[in-house]
Amino acid sequence: MSFPTVSEIVAGSPASDVGLAVGDELLSICGVVPSDVIEYQQLVDESEIDLTVRRGGLEWDVTIEKAVGAPLGLRLSSSIFDRVQTCDNHCEFCFIYQLPPGMRKSLYLKDDDYRLSFLYGNFTTLTRFTELDLARVVDEQLGPLYVSIHATDPAVRSAMLRNDRGATSLRWLRGLLEHGIEVHGQVVLCPTINGGEILERTFAEIIVCYPRLASVGIVPLGLSKFNKESNLRVHTNEEARSVVEATEHWQRVALKQLGRRMFFASDELYLQAGGEIPSRAEYENFPQHENGIGMARALYDELEELERGAGHRPVESTGKYETLAAAPAEGYRALRTTGNGAGDSRGVGPTVILTGAYGARVLQPIRERLERLSGRAIRVVTVGNAFFGGNVAVSGLMVGQDIRSALKADTEPAAAYLIPDVTLSGNRFLDDTSIGDVASDASAPLLAVPTSIAGILAGARR
Repeated sequence: MSFPTVSEIVAGSPASDVGLAVGDELLSICGVVPSDVIEYQQLVDESEIDLTVRRGGLEWDVTIEKAVGAPLGLRLSSSIFDRVQTCDNHCEFCFIYQLPPGMRKSLYLKDDDYRLSFLYGNFTTLTRFTELDLARVVDEQLGPLYVSIHATDPAVRSAMLRNDRGATSLRWLRGLLEHGIEVHGQVVLCPTINGGEILERTFAEIIVCYPRLASVGIVPLGLSKFNKESNLRVHTNEEARSVVEATEHWQRVALKQLGRRMFFASDELYLQAGGEIPSRAEYENFPQHENGIGMARALYDELEELERGAGHRPVESTGKYETLAAAPAEGYRALRTTGNGAGDSRGVGPTVILTGAYGARVLQPIRERLERLSGRAIRVVTVGNAFFGGNVAVSGLMVGQDIRSALKADTEPAAAYLIPDVTLSGNRFLDDTSIGDVASDASAPLLAVPTSIAGILAGARR
């Protein structure tokens, strides 16, 4: 059991007024040792809070008085204080098993913790879920949660998870839904394993057995060159088209029976299938935007709104950590650098957008429209993912080494290079190179910008 440690103090806050400082450990709150930031938040919502604090080996007690529900004014260094519930599945398609050695240790941690699902939108299989967990989730209404379904056939699911509990753990999904907890599901689709007739059965049984699911995302497996599973392969273009058609068919069934579409295929499947990106209405408020579903449509709609001078409607983020004042940004929500990797002076030439293969297919058709809005010439350069290889082509998995190679190979004029900030955690890429190191190979400023049209335009105009 570790204790929550203060990582940030808001000036003028109740925490600041009583002398709390970065590095302080909170040993107890009103006599309770919290197990996670969720419990912490509930404890500090009261008007009078008794803290036991440790600093430099010394302990003392302090009482804070504030308005009920007012934030204490600090952020903690972690969200789970007791122990992260790790994953005991051995899914053959798990991307963590496809990582090369030598990367940051945090990247190899497999969690299956419902608390991280609530806080950050992480997907859990529920194979380690318990009656006590269900009681807490229901009592505290910890939703939405995000559950990996993969297949409703018990034998197929347990085989995919390589865990016998995979055959029975969806009973917890039913329990969550029956108690009114909002849950979003996903199916990671592996050709020849849970596609075809098995996928059709999954669609049908979800409608019958789990009709209260808020949404279900259908996403293809990512396969890196480090994969060691001989029975895994990527989808063919024809298979991608078949999956999109099946998803759209079952959308219509769900719409007729449940009044909503429920099922959504990933952008990756639409791009591979060569199909038209669905309209905004068909994504029903983008419930799985951060799962790579509807990102292209959200970008296109944002562009159209900016062209019309209309107010932009951003897609609401999943996960609740932003509403828990003390929760740290973790995982794919980690803070990104906003710095400029190569000085402030612009070079001569177009602004260059560096993006993955799928990002390029989304941006190339709107390049001229981006030029008109920004008043700058723009080039789109595809960064091949040699680091991971396989079918990894999403922009969020671009690494510093590959961006460096693209910069060295780009001999055309450039005023600035833009990269999506989702490639970074702090100022470091997945391969642990820093943006400063990568910028040293750039002939113009290298800027990390938000993955939005407004972010691209701001970077181009800078």
